[in-house]
Amino acid sequence: MTRKPTPILIPMKEICALTSLSRTMVNRLRVAGRFPDAVELGERRVAFVRSEVLAWIDERIAGRAKNRT
Repeated sequence: MTRKPTPILIPMKEICALTSLSRTMVNRLRVAGRFPDAVELGERRVAFVRSEVLAWIDERIAGRAKNRT
């Protein structure tokens, strides 16, 4: 049986660094359903699946070409 690779989880601090967004803006996007879902790790601790966030960033980059035409 082949095991799927374990997703890499990254904390909010790294999300902010990757996206250049503030924690507040990331949370606003999450509430609006416009950012990947967080994985709850505890009462006050969340992380994000790295591949999902990178895909979200790629979508933003691809979207700028569409906005120019």
